[in-house]
Amino acid sequence: MTQAIVRKSLYDSDFLLWTQEVVSKLKNRDFDQVDLDNLIKEIESLGKSDGKAILNRLVTLLEHLLKRIYVDQPDCFNGWENMIAEQRRQIKRSLKLSPSLANYFAEIFDYAFEDALHEVRREKGYKLVDFPNQWQLSRNLDSMLNVDFWDILPSQ
Repeated sequence: MTQAIVRKSLYDSDFLLWTQEVVSKLKNRDFDQVDLDNLIKEIESLGKSDGKAILNRLVTLLEHLLKRIYVDQPDCFNGWENMIAEQRRQIKRSLKLSPSLANYFAEIFDYAFEDALHEVRREKGYKLVDFPNQWQLSRNLDSMLNVDFWDILPSQ
C-alpha cells in the first residue's frame, strides 16, 4: 500500500522523474513495481492527443480550403495555399506514424467541417460569403490531402 502512495505522489509531484522511474523499471523488467494505473492513463492520453491533433489540423485545413475556394480575394490565395500545404504535410506525417488515424479522419470529418464553417462564418471579412452548409467536394483522405479543389471548380 505504501508503494502505491509513493508512486502516486511521485506521479503527481514530479512527472518527469516519474517517467524516468517507470522507464527504468520497465527496462529492468521490474514489472511488479511499475505504476500501472498511471502508466495506462498516460498511454491512453497519447492516443487521444494524436486524435486531437488530427482534428485540429483538419479543421484548419477545411477553414483555409473554404476561404481559398469561396472567397474572392486573390491577394490572400498564396497565404491560404501555404496554410493548406502545411496542414496537409502535418496530417500526412501523423498518418505515417499512426496509420490507424486514417479511420479517425473519416469519423471526425463532419464535426471538423462544422467547426471550420463556424470559424470562417464568424470572421468579419467573410460575412457576405456564401459558404456551403456541407462539404460538397470529395472527402476521401487522398483527395483531402492532395487535390487543389479550387483548380477543379468553375469560377465562383
